[in-house]
Amino acid sequence: MSITIDARGYSCPQPVLMFMEAVKSGNENEVIVLVDTDASKENVSRAAESKNYSVKDIQQQGDEYRLTIIK
Repeated sequence: MSITIDARGYSCPQPVLMFMEAVKSGNENEVIVLVDTDASKENVSRAAESKNYSVKDIQQQGDEYRLTIIK
């Protein structure tokens, strides 16, 4: 199962909290997170790894990032 979280426009810790809420059930195999700051990109990546997820890909488009996170 895959889910997309649009956290653009939110400052930390909100993107991290949005990610944590989405994976709380443990049923998500792939999570796409959209963020628009370097800090959010790094913080969501660390949060994912702390929950045994891996950051498979990070794509940058201008000032925005698309993180593909897998279980």
